[in-house]
Amino acid sequence: GAVRIAMPGSVRIAVPMLCLAALLGALGAGGTELTLELPDSAQRCFHQELESGIKFSLDYQVISGGHYDVDCYVEDPNGKTIYQETKKQYDSFSHHTDLKGVYTFCFSNEFSTFSHKIVYFDFQVGDEPPILPDMNNRVTALTQLESACVTIHEMLNAVIDSQTHYRLREAQDRSRAEELNGRVSYWSVGETLILFVVSIGQVMLLKSFFTEKRPSSGRAGT
Repeated sequence: GAVRIAMPGSVRIAVPMLCLAALLGALGAGGTELTLELPDSAQRCFHQELESGIKFSLDYQVISGGHYDVDCYVEDPNGKTIYQETKKQYDSFSHHTDLKGVYTFCFSNEFSTFSHKIVYFDFQVGDEPPILPDMNNRVTALTQLESACVTIHEMLNAVIDSQTHYRLREAQDRSRAEELNGRVSYWSVGETLILFVVSIGQVMLLKSFFTEKRPSSGRAGT
């Protein structure tokens, strides 16, 4: 049997079930994506035990809060800082481990005393496994079917990256729109109160113009 996958540009490709299983297996490779809340003057740390000689990567982005910035650092098992950035809106970091042990990466909002942040990060460990058996050790050229699987896999990875990017942009834009809407609402309430006070003042002023002033009833003594 075969499954039809709709790709960008309205192109449909028939994929045999064996090839589809390989693609889904490759797309399910190890990694962690989280969105965390980071209160003001707070720090959140995560720990991951890794073998030596393994590649890992960390991508993060501040979705909402303050100036959309956060501090981030990564430490090796000996406590040595291998990555550190301050007040970054987004960044990427990759590293090949030299030591076996627990690696720590932290996000800090300690420099902010009132801004609540929401941070997205993607932590990937290891290289992506080949989508076909013994693909890296083959000495012959790929067949047409195998080449199609590799091409589809690369396109699906690009689609996943694009979806993640646009989801983050949408969340960030929504947060800014809600913040702007709140400011407009407060400004509208303030203008209403000012107009109310000015209206009362004008009424009182006009009333004082038409109020008859009665002469003093006292008489001068003789």
